Amino acid sequence: MTDQIIWLDAPGDVTQFRVEHHRCQPPGDGEITIRHQAIGTNFLDVYHRKGIYPMPSYPAVIGAEAAGIVDDVGPGVSIFQKGDRVAYAGPPVGAYRSTRNIAAERAIKLPDAVSAKTAASSLLKGMTAYMLLKKTYNVRAGTQVLIHAAAGGLGSILVRWARSLDATVIGTVSSSEKAALAASYGADHLIVGRGADIVAEVKRLTNGLGVDVAYDGIGGDTLLKSIRSVRPFGMAVTIGQAAGAIPPVPVEELRPGKALCHPSIMAWCTDVGQYREAALAAVGAMETGIVSQIGAEYRLADVAKAHEEMESGRSAGSILLIP
Repeated sequence: MTDQIIWLDAPGDVTQFRVEHHRCQPPGDGEITIRHQAIGTNFLDVYHRKGIYPMPSYPAVIGAEAAGIVDDVGPGVSIFQKGDRVAYAGPPVGAYRSTRNIAAERAIKLPDAVSAKTAASSLLKGMTAYMLLKKTYNVRAGTQVLIHAAAGGLGSILVRWARSLDATVIGTVSSSEKAALAASYGADHLIVGRGADIVAEVKRLTNGLGVDVAYDGIGGDTLLKSIRSVRPFGMAVTIGQAAGAIPPVPVEELRPGKALCHPSIMAWCTDVGQYREAALAAVGAMETGIVSQIGAEYRLADVAKAHEEMESGRSAGSILLIP
């Protein structure tokens, strides 16, 4: 049996991707072989491809989540058997391939109610949402939350999960079409348009106070707006830079008593116990309907097209690669 694998030859644009076929290797001690049915994409993949978060060496295989069927079981593995439905996310990256050997402790069994496509599109984002809503800041009933890109893959899960906690959600979106989607996910208020005065709108919606916590994966100059939208002694959380690098933020912007946090789900997941806690919470959330909308699907060999669409911002929801 041969495996299709996507190599990234060097940091750069999508021309650095290369498709190759090679023979699968049997799983080692404590490993299982997963035949992927769906591979999730995330903006993290773009950062890896561009070298913003460089890989240890090149050529490299990127990709942080996938779901499929256990195809083989290595020595010392007793918790899985061939045919089990599983998913995984987080480090080490390397999901852009049709089959993969991974440590059994990194795999999570999927319940019947969660499809492979749902798991691949939602596991890492669900884990991130759990970390952000329960560990970075304890969102609960009455918390006022600002979520940027509220119709996106992570944004849609954050909106649904925050609303399930009885928080009040203010979302930002770039278009009326995405506003309709974010409203269907449960957002209480929406700020529409790239040129909208986010700070003024947030202050208006919170009676001049500001939100308790703002989640910002946009980057660029948006983070400063997020900080200014947070109430005194609230928190701004930076989780990405889809719009570009974040300029230096003067510490004076944190007066009076605001906090600025920069958490990493990949760092969180290096601890197996923390990883499994977040993954099981995410799968449990999926069973209740807290999932990412699937915006598009591409063949694994068309990974370049998937990255181009992801960077364009056209797709509302997650983009899947199908081996």
